[in-house]
Amino acid sequence: MFTRVPFRRLVTPLLVAGALAVVHIPDVRAARAHGRITGVVHLVALAGTPLRSGAYPSRRINPQTPDAAEIENVIVFVKDAPTEPDLTMTRASISQRDESFVPRVVAITRGSSVEFPNFDPYFHNVFSLSRAQTFDLGRFRKGEKRDRVFPRSGVVKVYCHIHSEMAATIMIFDHRLYATPATSGSFVIDAVPPGTYQLSAWHERIGETTKPIKVVAGEDASVEFSLPVVEK
Repeated sequence: MFTRVPFRRLVTPLLVAGALAVVHIPDVRAARAHGRITGVVHLVALAGTPLRSGAYPSRRINPQTPDAAEIENVIVFVKDAPTEPDLTMTRASISQRDESFVPRVVAITRGSSVEFPNFDPYFHNVFSLSRAQTFDLGRFRKGEKRDRVFPRSGVVKVYCHIHSEMAATIMIFDHRLYATPATSGSFVIDAVPPGTYQLSAWHERIGETTKPIKVVAGEDASVEFSLPVVEK
């Protein structure tokens, strides 16, 4: 004799099997279609080495333990990266503290904005005459802030009409392939399309140092920069 099996007991396993058959399995190869750039930037103290830009006084740097204030003024970027039409807009901030811009260097994507809050007990007037962006935010007091959108790529030098020693730099990119090193000098640029590029390490007073680098899908490309900073 045959044992009658309830219909529900027959259908349930079939439904489970069908669900398993359509489960999406991620394509590992697609996830590894890009490469990654990793590296480290050393600020090396060299006595008597002239800076490329004499706009600011020199500072003493220990090459083994880069000073955090200096390493934050470095931007590493893919110099010949392809332009990206759709970029995520961000919002950065450059404060005015103790008659200084903090931080002195900021990197953003095209279309992003930068705010300028004033924490000093006196007026500031933030302006730029750079080709990439010309603006004047006017005078504003402690507790106030002004902001600006940067729709074009390029380098924007920012100053204060009231305090001539104040200066900052905003770097606007047409892509996302850039990074600011950590205090240790290490950096990572993720999701880089395979290819051969020119990778640049830029410092506000030293200038730009460029090295060729080849990026392979699914692999890390490593590079090391030593930027000479004159000893005082």
